[in-house]
Amino acid sequence: MTGDAAAALEKPRGKVRWIVCALLFAAVALSYIDRLVLPTLKPELQARYDWSEQGYADLAIAFQAAYGIAYVLFGRFVDRVGAKIGYAVAVTLWTVGHVAHALFTSAGMMIVARIPLAIGEAGAFPAALAATNEWFPQRERALAIGIFNAGSNIGAILTPLLVPAIAVAFGWRMAFVATGALTVIWLVAWLAFYRSPRAHRRVTPEELAWIEADPVPPARPVRWRTLLRLRQTWAYMLGRFLIDPVWWTFLFWLPDFFNRQYGVKMLDFGPPLVAVYVLADVGSVAGGWFSSRLLSKGATPNRARKTALFVCALFALPIIFAAQAPGLWWAVAAIGLACACHQGFSANVYAIPGDLFPRGMGGSVIGLGGLAGACGGMLMAKFAGTILAGVGSYGPIFAVAGCAYLVALLVIHLLVPHYTPVDPERLA
Repeated sequence: MTGDAAAALEKPRGKVRWIVCALLFAAVALSYIDRLVLPTLKPELQARYDWSEQGYADLAIAFQAAYGIAYVLFGRFVDRVGAKIGYAVAVTLWTVGHVAHALFTSAGMMIVARIPLAIGEAGAFPAALAATNEWFPQRERALAIGIFNAGSNIGAILTPLLVPAIAVAFGWRMAFVATGALTVIWLVAWLAFYRSPRAHRRVTPEELAWIEADPVPPARPVRWRTLLRLRQTWAYMLGRFLIDPVWWTFLFWLPDFFNRQYGVKMLDFGPPLVAVYVLADVGSVAGGWFSSRLLSKGATPNRARKTALFVCALFALPIIFAAQAPGLWWAVAAIGLACACHQGFSANVYAIPGDLFPRGMGGSVIGLGGLAGACGGMLMAKFAGTILAGVGSYGPIFAVAGCAYLVALLVIHLLVPHYTPVDPERLA
């Protein structure tokens, strides 16, 4: 379909694509719940089974290493088998690993369960982005990504509310089993409902025309070395390398910051953490909506995406001063705003593979970006540990976090100044 014809399309009444988006949202939420059950239970398990801090750190390192490597492999796998099978395999792997945590009591043996959890969860985002590219035209894609990515914050909110209650009532092992059962229910729904748009019986002709408004180049396999020669690939990889570590820092270090800085105890973490992640949810949807709105008003993809990235990067800067905030809720406001900006920024960075690469290559590019993000996350964790052990202040950590987004935008702009899609002929 030509660009003029696509522009003339009215938004259809069909809503099947939004049901797909809701399923992706639920899957991301469940992946974060399963990922965070062990950190939530850490104090009890550490006290009961005499875990060392180094033993727990090894668990975290094993998870991120397996996650980063598997992200690359799953990206290519999703390109070959599609979103439906790719997501089903990913969920099966992570659920088996997640429930297997209930079989072990030592930190060392928990790694046996932690690695399949990481491998499966690494496939979640490549499969989700592949489904989004399949079901949403460019003008709605960042909004859809922002919505399903908001599931990560819902998962982070629900975990400290659900897991302690299950563990107290039924024992810590049941916390893994019960949350794993929720993922099995999701898997059944996914396999029953998900189809490609043309194969789905509930898609109206009008909705199908809307989905297929953008021209789709034929899918073709591509070599890694070919991908790594492309500036567009490095724009996505370096963007993820710079911003993903900030999100990992928020996930793993915020309780420690609230405790160090303001004396907040474990039972009182709920209100500030819920406030932070609710703001992050708002930012995730708003960031995707903003660039989609600009596109619907006639802005070029270059202008729409980079304007949204710049606004998010600008409003993330107050996190620099969070360590000097005069009170807890001032710090929560600064951190919550930064989390909102991170998620809005991410929604637009995650749109790069769908915007700039042929559909059959998106998963491979996403995998490379996930590996880059995991490498950045490990470096940031090492930096944070060194700073806290030496300086004892979160000031330098938040300074790096605040500047990361402007640096990422600059790198992306320098590499793809005109946001030019990859020419399929260059891939031959």
